Amino acid sequence: MFGPDVLLRAVALLIPMILSLSVHEFAHAWSASRLGDDTAERMGRLTLNPVPHIDPFGTILLPLVAMMSPGVPFFGWAKPVPVDPSRFRRGVNMAAGMALTALAGPLSNLLLAIVCVVLYGLGARYHLLEAQPAVVFLLDRMISLNIVLAIFNLIPIPPLDGSRVIDWLVPYRHRAAWETITRFAPFLLIAVFIFAPYVLAGPVSAMNSLLDRLLLAVAGRA
Repeated sequence: MFGPDVLLRAVALLIPMILSLSVHEFAHAWSASRLGDDTAERMGRLTLNPVPHIDPFGTILLPLVAMMSPGVPFFGWAKPVPVDPSRFRRGVNMAAGMALTALAGPLSNLLLAIVCVVLYGLGARYHLLEAQPAVVFLLDRMISLNIVLAIFNLIPIPPLDGSRVIDWLVPYRHRAAWETITRFAPFLLIAVFIFAPYVLAGPVSAMNSLLDRLLLAVAGRA
């Protein structure tokens, strides 16, 4: 039976992840809607309400198992937003539209991280966080989690968002090679999960450094 400390930690870790994943999926739905595809909107996915985006296994069960299993990385996902490129407005290239819709997800996570950094900096500047450890923890988790989500989803392996960008940009003469790579996507994705700490370490560190500078500037300590 789980004790109160374990349950409290679970809630403290799940809330930032659910919020971040909901923003990510909303951004996909919003981008598709702006391009003319109302599929996600008709299915109730054009919303910041987390409930329609929750995948019981990927959003709840897997993260909980990871929290109870030492050495297992804390990770999860939401239900993918459906996008139908055939419904894009006339004049919108399908591959380009899919790439823009895919990019909206990671960019929304980066924007959310920046917003949290600014809030953290303003709170520090005006001494609003000194007696608010829960708020500090939430902002810390939101910043670190959204940086990882943004960078991880830009990895160009299906079904990650970065693969849609490559699918749009790859020249025709390299199309066959790209399609060969996509056939091995499940194995490549497993490798990414295994080596994620090493794959993401450099980009995450660089992004953390940039946001640390922003935090110090907003807090008036630059």
